[in-house]
Amino acid sequence: MSNSMADLRRKISTADDLQSVVRTMKAMAASSVEQYERSVLALHDYYQVIELGLSACFQKGVVDEATSPLRAGLVASSTTKPKGISAIVFGSDQGLVGQFNDVITDFAVEKLSDVASELKVWAVGERVHGRLADSGLPLQGLFPVPNSVKGIASLVGLIQIESISNQLEDESTSVFVFHNRPQTGSLYKPVSQRLLPLDWQWKQLLTDLRWPTHSRAEILGDDLVTLQSLIHEYLFITLYRSCAESLASENASRLVAMQRADKNIDELLETLHTRSHRQRQGSIDEELFDVVSGFDALSS
Repeated sequence: MSNSMADLRRKISTADDLQSVVRTMKAMAASSVEQYERSVLALHDYYQVIELGLSACFQKGVVDEATSPLRAGLVASSTTKPKGISAIVFGSDQGLVGQFNDVITDFAVEKLSDVASELKVWAVGERVHGRLADSGLPLQGLFPVPNSVKGIASLVGLIQIESISNQLEDESTSVFVFHNRPQTGSLYKPVSQRLLPLDWQWKQLLTDLRWPTHSRAEILGDDLVTLQSLIHEYLFITLYRSCAESLASENASRLVAMQRADKNIDELLETLHTRSHRQRQGSIDEELFDVVSGFDALSS
């Protein structure tokens, strides 16, 4: 009996320690989700400003189809089928995120499985890198996942240098970004976006944007320099927003996983305490029966 009680006490102590760790991780995930969600909201507004700036340049006629793509701020023509495709897949470095990495891996594999062109894949996060390797996709590199909003800019710079710089002036290569995006009413959903080439179809979509006010913006300084700056900022902010959305989704998934684990530990502790109380009560009953039996024996 004593060994069984000791075993129950040990299990209860272990469950209490584990629940303390889970609740700490849950609090950290909740804090991280908040900062990344604020970042995503701010980026949405800034992204719209960049698009409006590009729209103003295109509506003014800074670039026309007779202009060389390289001189026009990297606006390339995509009249031919791309010879190569590069993909950047955002995942996580750490575990305890539920199906987060599996969802984005399955989505990327499905989208890239029928690609006839030369394919190169870069992974952001060790966990998703392993899953992509298991799927058979040709991996070219691995980037670490930033642990704060401040670290996103450094990661975007690394991605631009290693995986985009060679394709930036090459019209025969397309670059796609895959990541999980937070959703209202659910955790997240996998999405993809073509980052390059910046072709005439992309230009036309921005040209057709409606200006939000009656007074249109004017371009100050050199038109082509302004356009080039806006295009570089567009590429940067697109990658930045993809990373921020992926991090927000990752921490939301981790928060849900920790909430589920906390609930399971509560149920386990309730079961262990019930067993402990029954065990203790049984021990007390046995001792009382021994006392009564001894008293009866002495009385007779």
